[in-house]
Amino acid sequence: MSLFSSTTQSLPETGSIPHHVAIIMDGNGRWAKKRFLPRVAGHKVGVETVRTVIKACSERGIEYLTLFAFSSENWRRPPEEVSFLMGLFMRALEEEVAKLHNNGIRLRIVGDLSRFEPKLVDMIRRGEALTAANQRLTLTIAANYGGRWDILQAIERMLAAQPDKRSNFQEADFAPHLAMAYAPEPDLFIRTGGEQRISNFLLWQLAYTEFYFTDLLWPEFDAAVLDAAIASYHSRERRFGRTSEQLNIDREPKTVPISTAVSRPGQDA
Repeated sequence: MSLFSSTTQSLPETGSIPHHVAIIMDGNGRWAKKRFLPRVAGHKVGVETVRTVIKACSERGIEYLTLFAFSSENWRRPPEEVSFLMGLFMRALEEEVAKLHNNGIRLRIVGDLSRFEPKLVDMIRRGEALTAANQRLTLTIAANYGGRWDILQAIERMLAAQPDKRSNFQEADFAPHLAMAYAPEPDLFIRTGGEQRISNFLLWQLAYTEFYFTDLLWPEFDAAVLDAAIASYHSRERRFGRTSEQLNIDREPKTVPISTAVSRPGQDA
């Protein structure tokens, strides 16, 4: 079975370590406020946490890491904060892309880039091109991304690809046009900051993802918390519509018939 099959169409391969981890990095502003600092100070520290988590995921054999950096609704924030976040994004690209490349990490940016300055879009495209062949870890940054936007743009692309078709569309027609069609659906979704919602993130892709919520704010997240989330994931029973009894049958060791496992008289042992 292909790693990239839909979880509603076929059974994915599962293991103790998730293939794909998706994270909403929540709590930078609250972390700063607790320390009587401006909100932007929390975003700066949050970048350091991103570096820590990328390294931890790479060391643990996680193949895909997706981080929700800026949602399509975040434009509603104060203009000075939005401006700072755009500048921080540009500085991060300037400083981090070469490091990612040297560590074998592939960078992808998903979202509606039409609202970004041309210079920022050019930096994104150059970073993606530089790291395109890397295979150690695929790091996706969701920027000006929304799950509903993703579904709508995928529908438009699907219709454009099949202009003569009017009905009976299947997942196989639709899924290749999603922004993250290059990645398997997330196995584990993590949200920091104490909130327990997905906030318009990967609405299609999270159909059978395991959720892990923590009260820790994003600047407090580290490798130990990631390990706790992975341990929680490993303890889950991922049924994908099946019963526990069916899972238990699948887990039973397969025995070899005695007739084939034991030599018969007159045969070489």
